[in-house]
Amino acid sequence: MPHPLPNPPPPRGGGELPPILFRDERFVVLDKPAGLPVHPGPRGGASVEDWFPQLSRRKVGPWLAHRLDADTAGCLLIALRRAALLAAQAEFAAGRARKTYWAVVRGIPVGTAGRIDAPLRRHSSKAGWRMVHDPAAGQSAVTEWRLCGEAGDVAWLELHPSTGRTHQVRVHCALLGCPILGDPIYGGGEGRLHLLARALELMLDPPVAAVAAPPIHMHAALARCGWAVDVIDHADRKNP
Repeated sequence: MPHPLPNPPPPRGGGELPPILFRDERFVVLDKPAGLPVHPGPRGGASVEDWFPQLSRRKVGPWLAHRLDADTAGCLLIALRRAALLAAQAEFAAGRARKTYWAVVRGIPVGTAGRIDAPLRRHSSKAGWRMVHDPAAGQSAVTEWRLCGEAGDVAWLELHPSTGRTHQVRVHCALLGCPILGDPIYGGGEGRLHLLARALELMLDPPVAAVAAPPIHMHAALARCGWAVDVIDHADRKNP
């Protein structure tokens, strides 16, 4: 199937802000809820951008410094100043931004760690679009991974993409033979997507660092694989 089943209706972005994982005069890192797009689609609807008026009262901005899929939860960087936006975009473009993802996948990978170097391109058809591996015409896409735990036929992976292609982590997990739970496009079956943008670090001056706890819908599968409920020290979060 080229398109996933819809998640439960997302919260209205104009309501209460989600947890703020980091904040200074340059940036905010939000803990984006799963199921909420970062910006409105062609038909409109709720999105992260609905919260922008609560983040800044400046005449220009804020801006999304990068993107997350609607169904992915976790660390989302928002720039409050144009100079900060340009600095963050340069870090992402150069591959210097340290991105950490957690995924619960179907199947157990061979080995305990590895590197996937598999160029990707967008493929469109009457049924919709998806990303495909294309060594000849695809854009460079590299992801490092390690096995954090397993139980039966599912595994908990930590992944570090050094590039930022659309659906990169999802496709690379599928190429590993371990599609992400709840990803019907790439073989993970129905249900909610078990993918978290766990942490983000940019070595700017001063640096930006944030860590997000897994969403509730991932708890049971992670716990099967050996995860214990997070206790994120509030001292590690820089809030207003």
